[in-house]
Amino acid sequence: MRPDAPYNPNPKAHPGLHAIALIELCKSLLALLAASGLELFGPASIRAFLHRLIELFQFDAQHSALSMLAQQVSPGAVHLAAGVAALYGVLHLVEAWGLWRARAWASWLGCLAAAIYVPFELFELIRNPGWIAVAVVTINVAIVWVLARDLYKRHRAIPPVVPDA
Repeated sequence: MRPDAPYNPNPKAHPGLHAIALIELCKSLLALLAASGLELFGPASIRAFLHRLIELFQFDAQHSALSMLAQQVSPGAVHLAAGVAALYGVLHLVEAWGLWRARAWASWLGCLAAAIYVPFELFELIRNPGWIAVAVVTINVAIVWVLARDLYKRHRAIPPVVPDA
C-alpha cells in the first residue's frame, strides 16, 4: 500500500493486522490454558509440584523462592491467579477478533497494550542483553508501529468536519 493511498476498510487489505491477530490469539489460548490448568490441578497438586522441584534442584526447603511460593499457594490464590489469567485470555481473544476484522478499537487496544511493555522490555534488554531480549523488543516495537500506522491511516482517511457558517 502506498503512503498516499486512501485507507481501505476491507479487512483482507490488512495482512499486518492479521499477523498480529494470530499472535494475540496464541497469547489468548495460552492464558486460557493456564487458567484452566490452575483450576483443574488445584492448590494441593501445585504445592506438591513445587516441592518436587525444590527436591529435584536441591533448593533450600525453607528459604528458597520456590518454597516461599509453595507456602503462598492456597485455594483463594489459585482462584485469583486463574481468574486473572482467564481475564487476560478473554481480553486478548477479543482483541484478536477485532484485529482480524480490522476494527479501529482493536488497533487502539493493541497499540496501547503493546506500548506499555516497551519501556520494561528495553530495561530488560539493557540489564540482560541477548538475542531473545532483542527479538522481544523488535517484535513488540513492530506491533506498535503497525497498529499506530493503521490508526494514522484511518485518521487521515476521515474527511475533516466543516462547521456550518
